[in-house]
Amino acid sequence: MIAFGPRGAVLVLGSLLALAAAASPAPAQEITTADLAAGVEEAKLAGHNAWMLTSCALVLFMTVPGLAMFYGGLVRRKNILSVLMQCLFLMGLMTVLWALYGYSLAFGGDGADNPYIGNGQYLFMNDVARTWDAEAGAAVEPMEGAIPRLTHMAFQGMFFIITPALICGAFAERMKFSAMVLFSILWGTLVYCPLCHWVWDGGILAYGGEKSWGNGALDFAGGTVVHISSGVSALVCAMLIGRRKGFGHEDMRPHNLTYTAIGAGMLWVGWFGFNAGSELASDHLTSSAFVVTHFGAAAGVLTWSFYEWLTRGKPSVLGAASGAVAGLVCVTPAAGFVSPMSGLIMGAAGGIVCAYAVGLKGKFGYDDALDAFGVHGVGGTLGAILTGVFATRAAWDIGEGKPLGLIEAASYGESVMGGQLCATSVTWLFSIVATFVILKVLDATIGLRIDDEGERKGLDIADHEEEGYLF
Repeated sequence: MIAFGPRGAVLVLGSLLALAAAASPAPAQEITTADLAAGVEEAKLAGHNAWMLTSCALVLFMTVPGLAMFYGGLVRRKNILSVLMQCLFLMGLMTVLWALYGYSLAFGGDGADNPYIGNGQYLFMNDVARTWDAEAGAAVEPMEGAIPRLTHMAFQGMFFIITPALICGAFAERMKFSAMVLFSILWGTLVYCPLCHWVWDGGILAYGGEKSWGNGALDFAGGTVVHISSGVSALVCAMLIGRRKGFGHEDMRPHNLTYTAIGAGMLWVGWFGFNAGSELASDHLTSSAFVVTHFGAAAGVLTWSFYEWLTRGKPSVLGAASGAVAGLVCVTPAAGFVSPMSGLIMGAAGGIVCAYAVGLKGKFGYDDALDAFGVHGVGGTLGAILTGVFATRAAWDIGEGKPLGLIEAASYGESVMGGQLCATSVTWLFSIVATFVILKVLDATIGLRIDDEGERKGLDIADHEEEGYLF
């Protein structure tokens, strides 16, 4: 037992009184309706930003490890590192270009004043990140809709990374690394950035834009900007660079379909960020795009597999993996504009049409090594057109009287199909001409193709002096 003297008792009593006073509730402060509304709005913005940052990570995940493993398993063993290096290097290269000038060319300026290319508004990340306003004594956060502009820049930059990486599938096993690097710089600057501005920043192909051609196109997540552009450019690359040595009479089967199947699964998961993230918020439309994406992939797996089952007698793992990607590609432009059941139909169509298209390359004699055109070019084109068929007001809340899909056109007036066909045609033509010119310039200056000895040894050794397998 502890004994206190008179002075000690006074100190203890004073401490207890102080604690009691501190624990007593403060006078209630009135919470106004405006306070509640501000709190709700702040919570919404935080939720939107959290989903968009997650989507950034998911789309980056699609390039490495997703696409890297999908493509890496499809090449021969002596070229696997070259594919992994292309994907990994492009993650670094395209990010730097996007930060320096790419974002500004794609999203700088108003589409009405700059219908063909963005201006220098965001060069070197100017007016993108938070800045300090000395006059106001507070930080200023530039916003892009419901999210910080910095988040918007990061998300769109992930698309800038994966699009040229898709093209690499066409010239796999034969384009030298230096040519790939310069091609990606030029193609990203001269093809991707203008197309992105035309479609997503109020340019000449933007839906409902002031200076749109044919009223513009509905492209939710990249049917024209990503898949048609990369797929058509891939076809030009495959035809200009020529076939691989031994094509048609040497064994060029994929060396590791295990990698390809795992990569396809990673792409499937990452695509939720790709498509659902393109709403640039987290709301009911995000949910719709998410489900349409999943349904499209699922239907693509089934139709490609059943197509092989009927034509070859057995379904293949490669076919199932390719079907998933084909279904995803097909629903990408439509993800936020169609119902889930339409997503099933589009994914199924993508699987079977792309399977047939891939089979045609043998008849035409071009060597699209990893079927970049057959899946992305054909699937993206099909998806852009079918968006003009199935787009519905039930999925996308827009103003009354706006034209949508052919199915609803009978009740609501003119459809968007004209704009879809216009945008698809322009993207095809622009991609073909620009890619042809870029490749011709590079071939005349540094050359496109690895020499015969390097191709025989494999690009892993010829370009990187490394081997993927040491056993």
